[in-house]
Amino acid sequence: MNTLKESVLIVEDDADLREALIDTLRAAGLAAVAAGDADQALRLLQTEDVALVISDVQMPGPSGYELLSSIKRLRADLPVVLMTAYGTIAQAVSAMREGATDYIVKPFEAQALIDMARRQLANRVTPSDLIAADPESKRAVSLARKIAENDATVLITGESGTGKEVYARFIRDYSGRSDKPFVAINCAAIPENMLEATLFGYEKGAFTGALSAHAGKFEQAQGGTLLLDEISEMDLGLQAKILRVLQEREVERLGSTRTISLDVRLIATSNRDLPEEVRAGRFRADLFYRLNVMSLRLPALRERRGDILPLARRAIQACPRGNQAALALTPAAEHKLVEHEWPGNARELTNIVQRAAWLASGGCIDADDLDLQASGGEAGAVRAAPTGATEARFAATTAAMDSEPAAGLDRGLKQRERELILATLRVTGGSRKLAAERLGISPRTLRHKLQQLKAAGVSVPRLHDQEFAAVAP
Repeated sequence: MNTLKESVLIVEDDADLREALIDTLRAAGLAAVAAGDADQALRLLQTEDVALVISDVQMPGPSGYELLSSIKRLRADLPVVLMTAYGTIAQAVSAMREGATDYIVKPFEAQALIDMARRQLANRVTPSDLIAADPESKRAVSLARKIAENDATVLITGESGTGKEVYARFIRDYSGRSDKPFVAINCAAIPENMLEATLFGYEKGAFTGALSAHAGKFEQAQGGTLLLDEISEMDLGLQAKILRVLQEREVERLGSTRTISLDVRLIATSNRDLPEEVRAGRFRADLFYRLNVMSLRLPALRERRGDILPLARRAIQACPRGNQAALALTPAAEHKLVEHEWPGNARELTNIVQRAAWLASGGCIDADDLDLQASGGEAGAVRAAPTGATEARFAATTAAMDSEPAAGLDRGLKQRERELILATLRVTGGSRKLAAERLGISPRTLRHKLQQLKAAGVSVPRLHDQEFAAVAP
């Protein structure tokens, strides 16, 4: 178990090459673990503190592309590099669009692998890199510093992509536990039947497949900090057991009758409205009050627009382009970024800006290089989802329209486009003019897309003025 030093996970089905890659990284002073296929890699991600995945593309079973998709669903912030002997520009672009952070073509020199791994690890967002240029962010950082001074349980809330784990690490680094373990677990990424064993640990023979004793996350964080990311995804039964651990400050492994005293600071995060979850009976009220001793709400990116350009510039710097100098943003590109609503928050911003940096042909990133419809973000999917009577019609429309030619966008992107259009219209009160500006498309294009939705039976927010009356078909 590697809880104190983050590892590079190598996924390669060729045993000799896999061993050579591991030896190369370890010789360079980097911690590394290995998997022979995608399924084994996903299992390792549940037990190892992995900071970077380097995966082959062509493997028996799920391919590297399929592994990439699975990782992005489980840990969207985890950088993934794909390696293959069949590298082309088209494959590189495809991998970047799917969320890969880099692409390396076999055969490659050992030093190239080491340099790439170090660069990716150095580019990870850490508390010291926390950007707080906007007054709203400065207030959040100030509160986080005060929270770090005590040892109380912390609840951090905010939309997906707002940086909840970054702030959790920030609190740990400015606390009295800064030199002790920081153990993080995403409660949404672990199957329910495995989450309890992962948290509490188990003894040999506790259940089928328990071939040896295993310390849980609470034990691994002893003396330090445990982050329960997206705790609202945990079922009610397990919530009750977590509450008992917090009350008694002790844990009992599955299959054991011995209790282990704990000295752990707990930080929990959620992208949900927990008071509403309590009222709906999906989250225990007593656990909510136990967690909410110290609370920190992180504003969405659209609420702290002063952070947008600093975040964009850092994303560009973290996107290597060989020996070329870092790209600059043109004034038009900056304006487009600042005006966008960013439903996926900083995660969406980073993806879009780095995609533009990879594909830009000149020395600058211009407004036309920024494809703001190519990524919506998890938070956007939740926030923009149709509700009420529109929901069924929208689902039917999506299925019908997805049978049409993709016109350069795959099905997922076209669905995200429709969701984003409807969400933006709701935000602008039905104003097509404002919606078109925020979406970064022309009024004519927006009207055409709305006509398609209406023809398919989707309820579109009503136009509150005649601003498009003079626009010719």
